[in-house]
Amino acid sequence: MPSPTPTESWDVRRLPSAPGRHVLVTGGNAGIGYFVAEQFAGTGATVVLGSRDTAKAETAMASIRSRVPGARVRALRLDLADLSSLEASVEALRLDRLDAVVLNAGVMLDHPPRRETHDGHELMFATNHLGHFALTRWLAPLLAAAPAARIVTTGSFAAKSERLDLDDLQSTRDYQPKRTYARSKLAQMLFALELDRRLRAAGSTALSMVTHPGGALDSLTPSRPPVHIRTTSARLRGLPAGLLVQGKEAAAWPAVRAVLDPAVAGGQLWAPRVFGLRGLPRPAPLWDHLTDTTAAARLWDASCELTGVDPSSGLA
Repeated sequence: MPSPTPTESWDVRRLPSAPGRHVLVTGGNAGIGYFVAEQFAGTGATVVLGSRDTAKAETAMASIRSRVPGARVRALRLDLADLSSLEASVEALRLDRLDAVVLNAGVMLDHPPRRETHDGHELMFATNHLGHFALTRWLAPLLAAAPAARIVTTGSFAAKSERLDLDDLQSTRDYQPKRTYARSKLAQMLFALELDRRLRAAGSTALSMVTHPGGALDSLTPSRPPVHIRTTSARLRGLPAGLLVQGKEAAAWPAVRAVLDPAVAGGQLWAPRVFGLRGLPRPAPLWDHLTDTTAAARLWDASCELTGVDPSSGLA
C-alpha cells in the first residue's frame, strides 16, 4: 500500500490549467460536489454534473457560469439508485474518453424506517456504494481511452470508526441509519482501494484514490445563490466552529487535487491537513481497516453479484 510522501506546494486558489479534459462529478449540483465542479470549471476543463434532479443541475450550471466566464459545463441525468439506468446515462455522455470521475454523490438518512430501491437494495448502500460501483463499470471504456484517467471516491470521516458486516451488507438485521450510512461510505472507500489494486495488477494507466472532505458545515460555506445561501447570522454562528472544521468550498479541495496534481498516486487517501478535519489537502495514512484486503475482495465479489457487473472490466 503506498505511503504518503511529501509533495510540491499546491495553491488551491491557483489551480493548473486543464483545457480539453473531461471530468464527471456525481452529485455535482449541490454541496461539496457543486464546489468540486465549480473549481474544475475554473481550470478550463469540461465538467459534467451528474444529478438525478435536472432542475437542480440547471440551477447549479447557471451559478457556475455566473462565476466562471466561459465555463464549459453540462448536466447528465444520473440516478445511482436505479442500476438499470446507468448504462444509458453513460451512453448519453456522448464522449470518446473521460479523464476523471469524482464519485461524490450520496444519500444520508437520519431516521428509520429502512428504505429500499426498486431493485430491493437498502437505499444508502445502493446509492452510495452499489450505484458508483456499477457506474464505474459502464464508464470503464471511456476512462481506459484517456491517457491517465483518475477515479476519485469521496469517503467520509464517519467511516473511520465503523466496520463492515460482510454477512449483512444491507443492514437487514440491525438497521441504524447513521451506522448504515457510515458503512456505505466505508464500502465506497474499500471499493476504491481494491479497484486500484486491480488496475495495477492489470497494468492499467488509470488510477483510483480516496478522499475525505473533513468537517464541512453550511454555515462556513460561501454563498452561491440560489444553490446555497448563507445568511449573516448563520455565518456568525459558525465562526467558532471554523477553528475545527470548514465550509464545503474547502472540503472540495482534496478531490480537486486528487484529479489535477500529477504527484498524486493510486491507492492514496487525501484529506484536510489539520487533524483530517480542515485545511489544505494532503496525503494521509490509510486507516487500519482500509488496508484489509480480504474484506475488500469479499466486498468486491458481493458487489459484483448484487449489481451484475465488474468495474475492472475494460479498464486494463
